[in-house]
Amino acid sequence: MGSVSEYFSTLGSGILSLLKGMKVTGKEFVTPKITECYPENRTEHQWPERFRAQLKFIYDAEGNHKCIACQNCERSCPNGTIAIETKMVTTMQGTKKKKLVKYLYDLGSCTFCQLCVTNCPTGAIEFDNDFEQAVFTRSKLVKQLNYLPEKEEPEPTPEQLAKIEAERQAKIAEAKAKAAAAKAAAAPKAAPGASATEENK
Repeated sequence: MGSVSEYFSTLGSGILSLLKGMKVTGKEFVTPKITECYPENRTEHQWPERFRAQLKFIYDAEGNHKCIACQNCERSCPNGTIAIETKMVTTMQGTKKKKLVKYLYDLGSCTFCQLCVTNCPTGAIEFDNDFEQAVFTRSKLVKQLNYLPEKEEPEPTPEQLAKIEAERQAKIAEAKAKAAAAKAAAAPKAAPGASATEENK
């Protein structure tokens, strides 16, 4: 008798579970569909601002960017997605600075963590919504973000270089004069001590 009651109890719980499942299924039958009709709606669909698809450079109307080749983004990337090539140039002030040559970005290994954007001190890069990046080879996922030709740093004229060198030499001479004056001022104070040491010998 116990086995019969156990059978009907199990059967009842099974039917109850089935009804619960059918309730969920029936609810989905009448729920409005939210499936995107891609690619039919690619022209009118608005992607969320926070959606990250791929990294890109920010250019202004004159074709200038804000990258200073500090390589903070390259160092902060956990996957080594970014590779930056730089060169040293002479500025109009006669100083040396790094200048960007190539900014390479491997979309295939990017985790879209946005650490590169967060650590950029000048706001030179950002993520856009262009997610249509299907290709047949991984090599095509490596993109050069500075796609516009890099503008050359204006080189100082010979007159400017001569002026800069003259100012540098003047600063060196001034520093040497100050050092000599400080040494001369310290020499009389050191003399008594030196003579006392000689007498003790």
